[in-house]
Amino acid sequence: MKQLFILFFISFTISAQDVAILKYNGGGDWYANPTALPNLIDFTNKNCNTSISKNPISVAVDSEDLFNFPMVFMTGHGNVLFSDQEIENLRKYLISGGFLHISDNYGLDKFIRRELKKVFPNLELKEIPSSHPIFNQTFTFPNGIPKIHEHDKKSAQAFGIFSEGRLVVFYDYETDLSDGWEDEIIHNNPKEVREKALKMGANLIEYAFKN
Repeated sequence: MKQLFILFFISFTISAQDVAILKYNGGGDWYANPTALPNLIDFTNKNCNTSISKNPISVAVDSEDLFNFPMVFMTGHGNVLFSDQEIENLRKYLISGGFLHISDNYGLDKFIRRELKKVFPNLELKEIPSSHPIFNQTFTFPNGIPKIHEHDKKSAQAFGIFSEGRLVVFYDYETDLSDGWEDEIIHNNPKEVREKALKMGANLIEYAFKN
């Protein structure tokens, strides 16, 4: 019994410093931007005193493994569909301390808004003010979320869902943060743009781990 407890404790301690990719149904490409999260993790480990696994795994929305991660990352270009079981599991994960970052990879917006309403029918996505602590962690963004990738000539926005005062969902819209995390050769973003994206992403991880 003692050995089992020790193994459980070690497993929990390790996963408590990890970030996972959310695998969802509906036909959208949950696996988009494959180099994004590994690059962000490498940057965060080097700059924010974290020790996150450099090879993030994917976790299904209805999996019990979801609760092993303080933060999960979600992106894609298309449809998202949560089952009743997935809705319940994701809600429990978020209200019990989990954090979900959604990066709209252009085409996700109308689907994720619909599904988030199922998860939190009584809560609204609200624009997060630039004064929120998530913009002032290791790196400071006095004007809020930076613009990384252009789609429709709209301003970058950060939306959130707050449960009992705690930010549980961070949704970047019209900026595509995760594009800025990918290998430079993929989007040919200037160095300063990639750096802004990585710094904002590091802030998200740091905030999620602390809150």
